[in-house]
Amino acid sequence: MVADESGTVAIIDDDPAVLDSLRFLLEVSGHAVATYRSAAEFLAEGDRRAACMIVDQHMPQMSGLELIARLGGTAPRRNIMLITGSLSPAISERAAALGIALVLEKPPGSNEMLDFVNACKARRQGTIATLL
Repeated sequence: MVADESGTVAIIDDDPAVLDSLRFLLEVSGHAVATYRSAAEFLAEGDRRAACMIVDQHMPQMSGLELIARLGGTAPRRNIMLITGSLSPAISERAAALGIALVLEKPPGSNEMLDFVNACKARRQGTIATLL
């Protein structure tokens, strides 16, 4: 876990290749990253005050939407990106109902992801008030 809670990007995904590629992209762009291979691992060890979260929808035992619902008000929803390999209207509707800022199909575009992370961090530092 990275100690810099104000700037950490938490990535929760059960696919090691996705975790590694997203972590690499964010780290080479200068971001501190913490990765988790399951929702349960994040709940046990994760910093819920991370600047933003990138959460996979389809994971064993607990989906990304279930994780986000379980977090309640401990993580600002506008700082959460949900990624999924099978985007559907039902997933989009549930994400919207939970107040999730952004839902993208896998793999997320690097520009979209970096813009999202930068906006989360800027909001956290009080330099902008709204997402993108």
